[in-house]
Amino acid sequence: MSVYKIPKNFTKALMAREEEAVYHARSSGVLLKKRTHPKLIDLFCGAGGLTLGFTELCGHSFIPVWANDMNEYAVETYNENFGKHCVYGDINEILNNRSIKIPKADIVIGGPPCQGFSLLNKNRDGDPRKQLWRPFMDIIKRSGASIFVMENVPQLLNSFEHGEIIESARDMGFETVDDVLCAADYGVPQKRYRAFIIGCNYKNPGSVFPPKKTHYNPNNGYSPGLIEELDDFVLNPLPWATVRDYIEDLDPPVGTEIRNDVPPYDLHFGRTPTELSKKRYRAIPKEGMNRFDLQKRAPDLTPDCWIRKKSGGTDLFGRLWWDRPSLTIRTEFFKPEKGRYLHPKQHRPITHREAARFQSFPDNFVFTGSKIEIAKQIGNAVPPLLAARVADTVYSLWLSKPD
Repeated sequence: MSVYKIPKNFTKALMAREEEAVYHARSSGVLLKKRTHPKLIDLFCGAGGLTLGFTELCGHSFIPVWANDMNEYAVETYNENFGKHCVYGDINEILNNRSIKIPKADIVIGGPPCQGFSLLNKNRDGDPRKQLWRPFMDIIKRSGASIFVMENVPQLLNSFEHGEIIESARDMGFETVDDVLCAADYGVPQKRYRAFIIGCNYKNPGSVFPPKKTHYNPNNGYSPGLIEELDDFVLNPLPWATVRDYIEDLDPPVGTEIRNDVPPYDLHFGRTPTELSKKRYRAIPKEGMNRFDLQKRAPDLTPDCWIRKKSGGTDLFGRLWWDRPSLTIRTEFFKPEKGRYLHPKQHRPITHREAARFQSFPDNFVFTGSKIEIAKQIGNAVPPLLAARVADTVYSLWLSKPD
C-alpha cells in the first residue's frame, strides 16, 4: 500500500497547491509548528463546533478573535473552551451599536440559523431567519476578511436566498463555490449532510473545495485500492467510523442528571422511561428495528397515531446499528420517538455523551447549561471533524494569498 510521505521541508507552496497536503500535515501535527496563524471570527457560533475544527484540538492553528450567538448558554460554552471573546446578543443590534468594535480578521465562518430553510419549516416563506446571511456579509466587510465559510442545511443551495448570497459575495469581490458534504466521509461517525459556501477574494475556492474524502462507505462495494485511484479521496482512506467505534467502551449510564464526574461520564446519564416505554424498547431488540417493527411485533404497544400513519418516518423509534455511522443527531436525540436514537443493544435512548461523540466532540470539551440546553448545543453543532476538513481547504487558500 502506498503511503503519503511528508517532505522534510513541507513548503507553503505545496500546501497551497493541494488541500490534501494540508490534511496530511494537520494529521501529523505539522501545522501546529507553523508560524502562520490566521485570525478567525465565528458568527452564530453555538457551542463552537466550527471553531473547534479550525483550532488546536483538531490540529489547526487558526486563532479565534471574536464570536457571537444569541443563546447565552452556548456563549458560555464557547467562552469556556476558546476564551472570553464570544459576545451574547442579536447580531443586528450589535452591528447597530457603535460602541462595539468588530476586530480585524482573515476568515469569517458561521452558520446563520437554518430553521428558515429546513424541510421541517418548509411553509415559512417569510421566515426572517432566512435573511441572517446579511449581517454575516456585513461582518466580512467590517473585519476585512478575505475568506468566508457559510454553513447551513442542504436546502439552502436550492433557495432564492442562495442566489442573493452569491450575488452579494460577487459584488464584494468574492468568488464562491458550494457543495453538500456528508460528515461520515470525513471521519465523523454520523451520516449528517451540510451545505457549505466558501468565498475568497483573491483565488477561486473551487481549486481546493470540496475537500477530498478521508473515509469511504465499505458497504458500497468499494475497495481502498480502487478508491486511491480516484480524485475524490485522499491517499489511503479509511472506512466510515461507526457507532461501535465511538461508544462501545462506555459503561451503562448512571442516574438521570449531569454527574459530578470526570469525562466521559459527566454527561453519560439516562432518563426515567415509563413502563410502557420500556416494554416498547424490549419489543424491538435487534439493530435497525423501528416503529414499523414495533407495530408488527407488538401492535398493542404501538401508539394509534403510528398505526394510522402508514408511510414515512422509518427512523422513528429506531435502533442504531453497531457497525454503521449514526443518523443525524438533532437537539432532541434523547427522545426515541423523534428519530433513530435507541442504543444498538441496551434498552434505552442514547445519552448526551454518546450524542456528543457521534458529533465528534472530544470528551474534554466543556458543555455548560442545563440538560436541555446542552442537548441543543450538541444537536445544533457542526461536527468538529467535518469542520477541520473544511478548514484544510481554507488554510490552503490562505497560504496562496498574494504577499
